[in-house]
Amino acid sequence: MKIKIFKNKKSFKKGGFHTNPDNWWEIVLVIALIVVLALFVLGFYLFRKTNKELTVQEPENNEQIEIVTRERIEKALEYFSEREKKSTEILNSPSPIIDPSL
Repeated sequence: MKIKIFKNKKSFKKGGFHTNPDNWWEIVLVIALIVVLALFVLGFYLFRKTNKELTVQEPENNEQIEIVTRERIEKALEYFSEREKKSTEILNSPSPIIDPSL
């Protein structure tokens, strides 16, 4: 004869409220796909917009396009040649600090 007083039963029920990870992964993938497509459309839109703005327009009424003058080019070349001379002087000059280990 079995006594059934104060006997604890373990009752695990299947079902009920629980989340299915497969559904969450599907939601994440759909959201990622939507974001990628939206970024593609935005990138294409911005490309088209900048492509239209950067077209070269021809001058009207015989106006001339500004051309860089020869003097400005000569000044720039002179500036960089002076910098090159200074850098070679710095590289070829001896160090003013004497090494104490010698």
